[in-house]
Amino acid sequence: MAPINIDVSEKLSQALPIYLGTVIGLSLLIMMLVFRSIWLPLIASAGFLFTVFATLGAVTAVFQWGWLGWLFDIHDPAPILSFLPTMLIGILFGLAMDYQLFLASGMREAFIHGKSATDSINYGVRLSRSVVTAAAIIMISVFGGFVFSHTTMIRPVGFGLAVGVLVDAFLVRLVLVPAALKLLGPAAWWLPKWLDRILPDVDVEGAKLERTIAHQ
Repeated sequence: MAPINIDVSEKLSQALPIYLGTVIGLSLLIMMLVFRSIWLPLIASAGFLFTVFATLGAVTAVFQWGWLGWLFDIHDPAPILSFLPTMLIGILFGLAMDYQLFLASGMREAFIHGKSATDSINYGVRLSRSVVTAAAIIMISVFGGFVFSHTTMIRPVGFGLAVGVLVDAFLVRLVLVPAALKLLGPAAWWLPKWLDRILPDVDVEGAKLERTIAHQ
């Protein structure tokens, strides 16, 4: 079985950059389409990469190097599972974009309806922070329960997902992304004119509908 495991591990390692690049590329396109901004998708995607690296680092430190092994009852540290990065990236991406959409939708709506760039960011965070916090706590509790499972394969998965949600929700989405957008100011909602013409306007905030009604 060892040669088979080595071969599978190599194949997954080769596919991982393509998989991650595809996920990031699609998220950039969808967020540009919805939020009409080039900086918001870039910052949100950079935040997701930070979450991925922090999560994989934490899993490696605990389960492969044995750090805090006494706390998590790890007596024999071993290399992490070959499929773990792929699994973590897929699940964490879905959760991260869910939290980001909650926050950015409120920000974009406020900006479209006349609030300043700074006020719109504050509004979006205030509007959605309780939802993001509650959702993150639920997921951390669920995933954290797997850390102390008797099944060796399940434990690093649960630990990685719990750490990933903790980092992404409370550090990346509620702190780093809003801070970066505030530093950009109005430029946070900038989209090149040529790109604005190419991308279809889905108008999720209903601004066009409001203008149409106002002119009737």
